[in-house]
This record gives sequence, structure tokens and C-alpha cells, in this order.
Amino acid sequence: MEPIVSTRWLLARLYEPELVIVDCRFLLTDPEAGRKAYTEDHIPGAIYLHLEEQLSAPVSAHGGRHPLPEISKLTTVLSKVGINRESIVVAYDDQGGAYASRLWWMLRYLGHERVFVMDEGYSAWKKASFPVSDHQAVRISSQYEADVQQDLLASMEDVQNVVKSGGALLIDSRESRRYEGLEEPIDPKAGHIPGAINKFWKEVLDEQGRWKSTEVLKEHYEGIDPEQEIIVYCGSGVSACPNVLALGKAGYRNVKLYAGSWSDWISYGGNPIATGEE
Repeated sequence: MEPIVSTRWLLARLYEPELVIVDCRFLLTDPEAGRKAYTEDHIPGAIYLHLEEQLSAPVSAHGGRHPLPEISKLTTVLSKVGINRESIVVAYDDQGGAYASRLWWMLRYLGHERVFVMDEGYSAWKKASFPVSDHQAVRISSQYEADVQQDLLASMEDVQNVVKSGGALLIDSRESRRYEGLEEPIDPKAGHIPGAINKFWKEVLDEQGRWKSTEVLKEHYEGIDPEQEIIVYCGSGVSACPNVLALGKAGYRNVKLYAGSWSDWISYGGNPIATGEE
């Protein structure tokens, strides 16, 4: 099944017992904004998972601005909110799907198959006059058993090897000005990983903020060999996830996430930096 589901698809299944809806709203500029918005109202039954508190490890010298949490800690988080391997998980946000896609990727990394991202986001849900609630659901804890898919993750050393010897395509998901090194509003160094091409993550959405169709995404990635290995990164491993999802939707099967991304890459002093277009 497609990884993207419509608001109407979710509405029709809102009270199915296996369904777990996860509100992933978040703002980098205001880390409490998402939780505050969730407290005010959300899709009925939804639980909230905070990017920095529950879906990332504490920041350290390496690993980037949003390091992947340890598997055991992530499965504990999922278990506490009643998610297990049989759950149908639907994630949403109101930021174009970037944060919902991060949860989608993390669950896929754990071997979860029935995980989806809701198209358009929470504002579209409310605009359609679909039900909302301020009630915070109490869920019965479960036991999440991970089946980690290591082939979905690229390490910093993997990326170093690609820079030195090739063998994979690097895709930078940030805005072009950050990719080219013309500006860097977040991280201490500007530029991109040498050899990477630029595919801004928001280009997987149409002008209405909906995910593009499979056919349009194939055109978007035209020229990229579907047989080669692809490693996707961004600033901290979050907004790369929509590109990972969209590449899979377009038929690319050998796609990995460099979870530490640019913020991890530049934390190692010897790693090269490129600027301009490639």
C-alpha cells in the first residue's frame, strides 16, 4: 500500500482498534509549539510524540542535531504509547510532512510495515470540518519488538567512503542556498558533502501542499539510476525523510538515510566541504 494516506482514508478508520494516530507537529524555532498545538486540539485519539524528547537522542559531540535514539529507548517510547508491530500507525504534522516522515522512517527502520503519513496535514483536516478533540487519550502500554533494518541507515563512515570512492549517489534535501553554501542559518559551517546533488525536500509536494503522485515523482527524480544506492541527508536527518519516502514511492528500492546528516558531517574536522552547484 502507498505510504501516504488521505484525510478521508483516516476519517473512515478513525476508531479501528489497531489504529494509532501520532501527532508529530513541531517547530525548530519553538520546540514547545507542537505540544502546545496538540494540547489545544488534535485528531481524536491521537497521541503526541516530541521530536527532541522522544524521537531523538540527546545532542553530543557527534550524531547531529537530532541523533537517532538507541533502539531500546525508542521501543520503550513506542511500547508506552501502545504501539506494537501489529499496529497501524498514521503520523501527521502541519509542516509539510517532514516530522511525520521522520517517524515513518524510524518505524520502517524498526521493521514496521503498516505505517503511513497523512497527506496535507492537520490544517487540511480542520479545514474539512473533520472531528477534533482536546482530550488526551490514555493508551494501554504494549510491547514493541524491533526487527532492525540496518540496510535503511547509512553511517558517517559510509558517506566518507562514497566521497572517496563513489559507489552511491548522495542527495542533499536542504534549500539550494544552504546546499550551495550561500547561507547557513542553523549549523556552524556552510556548504554540502562533496559529490551530493540537491533535491529540496519540499519539491515532493505540489502547490497545495499535497504529496505528488507516483508518476510526477518519477519525473522529479528522472536521471537518477533506480538500481544504484542512494544516500539522502539534510541538516539533521529530519527533512531528508520526505525525500526517502518519495524516492520509495517513485520506485527506488536502495535508499538509505544518513541520519546524522550535515550537522554530523561537519562535527568531524577532517571531513571535506563543497560549495556551489554540482
